[in-house]
Amino acid sequence: MKGGISRTVAEELDAADPLAAFRERFVITDPETIYLDGNSLGRLPAATPELLRRVVEEGWGGGLVRSWGDWIDWGARLGDRLAERVLGARPGEVVVSDSTSVNLYKLAAAALDAAPGRTTVLMDAEDFPTNRYVLQGLAEQRGLRLRRLASDLDGGLDLEVLRAALDGDTALVVLSLVSYRSGALADMAAVNGLARAAGARVLWDLSHAAGAVPVELTASGAELAVGCTYKYLNGGPGSPAFLYVRRELHEVLRQPVWGWFGQREQFAMGPEYDPVASIGRFLVSTPPLLSLAAIDPALTVVEEAGVARIRAKGLLLGRLADALADDWLAPLGFRPASPRPPELRGSHLSLHHPEAWRICQTLAAEAKVVCDYRTPDRLRIGPSPLYTRFTEVWDALDRLREVAARGAYLARPAGLARVT
Repeated sequence: MKGGISRTVAEELDAADPLAAFRERFVITDPETIYLDGNSLGRLPAATPELLRRVVEEGWGGGLVRSWGDWIDWGARLGDRLAERVLGARPGEVVVSDSTSVNLYKLAAAALDAAPGRTTVLMDAEDFPTNRYVLQGLAEQRGLRLRRLASDLDGGLDLEVLRAALDGDTALVVLSLVSYRSGALADMAAVNGLARAAGARVLWDLSHAAGAVPVELTASGAELAVGCTYKYLNGGPGSPAFLYVRRELHEVLRQPVWGWFGQREQFAMGPEYDPVASIGRFLVSTPPLLSLAAIDPALTVVEEAGVARIRAKGLLLGRLADALADDWLAPLGFRPASPRPPELRGSHLSLHHPEAWRICQTLAAEAKVVCDYRTPDRLRIGPSPLYTRFTEVWDALDRLREVAARGAYLARPAGLARVT
């Protein structure tokens, strides 16, 4: 797509969109607000409130403790659905539990324990902050060396940089499949191959990938992964995360938080910890059932749409956004801050502008366009394919052009408030 794109083009793309009907499966209270932050928090599926009502009123209110017979394995059942329909894994390799950060800690600690004599951990210096902090803590506690590999802020980690850093002392590599800031998409199979040749393991963060891009954990040779369910999977704010451990490692790895949900013969209440041989050994304690329940209807929508179709639309949305940004925004001081073409990134993109923070705030307050900001000076745009229309992308960038052209953002404070 080139510049000079009329709104008619976006209207034609909407008319031909095979996923158009899925927009009606979400709660949209204000059609005039354009929501382009699905990479932070997905919209509320329309079926979620009724399911939660039933769980609360019938399960909790009516069934009380008797309902646990239906609830107790929900994390495993949802995990199997994620494995089959979203993550390209085998049954019994994925479970939903805890938060992404806690799962990252559990799997990183387990992998390090299984690599005695190796003292180096590698990670992308530009990875999501919590990932960096978790690894920093583990390295300090264990006397390990944490190497933060320099990577391009917009283009991601170069494979050759990783290849040069890997050696016989490397125990673990931790990377995000899709960069939280720029959307840069890593080559999972290539990274896994490099690490395997060096005798190291890779722990993947799939938070900005799951439900947006095809993931093939089994085919790529992946061994460990974590990810959240509240972005493109639309599980709701703070919904439980998932973790993946390749089947062959279930009895090799032992995670550091020993809880009764990972115990063999759980209700025997035995005196010593003896973890089950399955993916269940990576569980800890009683799950947050209401939050867990909300994932069920959200995952149904993703399953029905199919990740391949979601990705196909995401690429078209990205191509449209790129073309409009080049045509309208480049003359106003914006530049691309994500890989191109969109096949090289996830479903979100970033634009650099020295006033990105104030522009982001002005868009939300005055133009009814919700996107977000990431340091340094990045406006992050996340059109989630399940409910974002092509005309919304066109209208949003048109409003962005107007805000930037008239300098409306200059009246806003320049200070950066807390950004989550």
